[in-house]
Amino acid sequence: MNRWSAPGRCPPTRVRGCARLSRLAVGAGDVQCRRLQDAAGDGWAGKDGVAQAGFNGAASAAKEVLVKLRKKTGYSFVNCKKALEKFGGDLKEAETWLHEQAQKEGWSKASKLEGRKTKEGLIGLLQEGNSAVMVEVNCETDFVARNVKFQHLVQQAAIGTMLHHQGNKDQPHTYAKSFLKSNELSQLRIGPDGSLLSDQLALAIGKLGENMIMKRAAWVSVPENYFIGSYVHGALPAGNPSLSNMMFGKYGALVICSPAEQCQTSDLAKLGWRLGQHVVGMAPLSVGSLEDEPGGDSETRMLAQPYLLDPTVSLGQYVQPLGVSVLDFVRFECGEHTEFSEGQ
Repeated sequence: MNRWSAPGRCPPTRVRGCARLSRLAVGAGDVQCRRLQDAAGDGWAGKDGVAQAGFNGAASAAKEVLVKLRKKTGYSFVNCKKALEKFGGDLKEAETWLHEQAQKEGWSKASKLEGRKTKEGLIGLLQEGNSAVMVEVNCETDFVARNVKFQHLVQQAAIGTMLHHQGNKDQPHTYAKSFLKSNELSQLRIGPDGSLLSDQLALAIGKLGENMIMKRAAWVSVPENYFIGSYVHGALPAGNPSLSNMMFGKYGALVICSPAEQCQTSDLAKLGWRLGQHVVGMAPLSVGSLEDEPGGDSETRMLAQPYLLDPTVSLGQYVQPLGVSVLDFVRFECGEHTEFSEGQ
């Protein structure tokens, strides 16, 4: 008996041959399985094909609800999945729970970050017809100020201010001007659910991780025969369609003007833009009068200042031949210490 004839032993050639045969058999089985699967279609799952197809359909529907909740709320997939599991796939209850949790986390983070300096942020300007609003919302870094979520918060503050003053249009012969301080602005209600701006602020803090404050707001309204000039400096590039009604920047100005019947310019919007640019650039403290002489104490009076775009003439000398009277203005500079800069 040689060493290959013992029970269970076979020569190397036979071992290799057996291995090749085994691989061929497995390969054939795989091919056959694939053929059967192709014939059965996507729902194939052996004997339980019908059950597997139903499972796949349910999984697809659950995924669709998850994607819908994620898109609607903006919260992470992990939190959306957790909410749906908690309420058995009920989309409405899951959404409510997510908002409640985010609000709690936002207020918790807001209390932790309170006291951190907020020197950055944005001036937001919203103009509708004969009314205009300017708001300042602050954050810690310019990086967050450029975030769309922060810009939406500024937009909410502007819309809330506009809605708050909608009933104040009972002055047909002159203009109206009003200001809101930080605590007053935070208590305005916004949106279909009437949530407070302070709640929206807490949500934004929770999402973006920086301290933020609603600093101030200004609102002006004029009768039909007046116009409001507006200008924002350091404006951000337009990109998000939902923010198309807003202008954002680091400086902003609203200028209230009254054109004469024989006004010499037809492009009041362009004139208003130039006047706003002057207010931002020259930072006057009051309007003054056409009789003010340049220099001395008049350097802070708007009409006596050298016109920003043509320093050879004063602003008063620029607007007087056009038949336009400058009545008042509001100037905001992001991060400035004074509460308001307004014309007298």
